[in-house]
Amino acid sequence: MKRYVLLDHDGVLVDTEHWYYEAGAHALAEAGVTLDKARYLGDMTQGLGTWDQARAAGVDEQTIDRLRAVRDARYQEHLRTQPIEIDGVVEALAELSQHARLAVVTSSKRADFDLIHAERRIRGFLDFVLVREDYGRAKPHPEPYLMGLQRFGAARADTLVVEDSERGLRSAVAAGIDCAVVDNHFTRSGDFSQARYRIGTLSEVLDIVRGAG
Repeated sequence: MKRYVLLDHDGVLVDTEHWYYEAGAHALAEAGVTLDKARYLGDMTQGLGTWDQARAAGVDEQTIDRLRAVRDARYQEHLRTQPIEIDGVVEALAELSQHARLAVVTSSKRADFDLIHAERRIRGFLDFVLVREDYGRAKPHPEPYLMGLQRFGAARADTLVVEDSERGLRSAVAAGIDCAVVDNHFTRSGDFSQARYRIGTLSEVLDIVRGAG
């Protein structure tokens, strides 16, 4: 039985990861650099991202700062206009919240998270949200999930992390918390051998919380 659930956000509650990648690719194209998806996914597992490929291609830091603004604007436009819903998430959270306390631990920036949830119901099921500005070291470092435990005042044994990426799984494992990895089309090529559970949809978390998983 799990009494606390720490949920990743992008790829678990909303389908945004492809759009973040696309926004980065759009920005790098302005500098004549093609953002390689396989390398991007591999870099993500190390806590790296778009700009490592830019630097490897010789793009200077001043240009990267400009391109970061281009990427962020493009991503926010996608968040306003593209379909990012994951079927069944609201219903799963509504049921799950009757059996466990829920929170989000995300690498999303506050501005992006707030934009996504300006008119969505997900926040109503959560005790709290930790965004990128709330902690010093990002996933795969354990700090984000350790901070989540601290905020709940929860024991590791009573807590479950729900992730979709190898980077997030590594963060949970380093924090000593059981992790359920939910299938996501963008990140499914990762190494999830350390996951305690593999699930197809968020609704399956209820069985784990009840001790039937």
